[in-house]
Amino acid sequence: MGRMADAHHHHAIDYVELAVTDVEEAKRFYAEAFGWQFTDYGPEYAGIHGPGGESGPEAGGLRLDAEVTTGGPLVLVYSDDLDGTLSAVTAAGGLVVDGPYDFPGGRRFHFRDPSGNQLGVWSPA
Repeated sequence: MGRMADAHHHHAIDYVELAVTDVEEAKRFYAEAFGWQFTDYGPEYAGIHGPGGESGPEAGGLRLDAEVTTGGPLVLVYSDDLDGTLSAVTAAGGLVVDGPYDFPGGRRFHFRDPSGNQLGVWSPA
């Protein structure tokens, strides 16, 4: 996503997205509260950088979701082999709820674990 390829580790937690109802307002809030800076990817998404600015890696993103009621993060796991991970997730009892689909940084899918937690898995293009 916003990091160099050698910084990723297969099946490690890699990125956290926050669902927000207003990307611009969320950017304003997190910039004011924590000094975070952002990379804009259009009106529905902004990558999150820490106070060090865009020179540091993206740690996560703000994702527009007009229906968010309680918020909460979406944890993204990195995969060297998205199709292999998809097979492993479904074989273990995970329920794929979105994708796989392409996005500007690669491909990803979302799934629910047996307890109902939603996570995503991504791989570079």
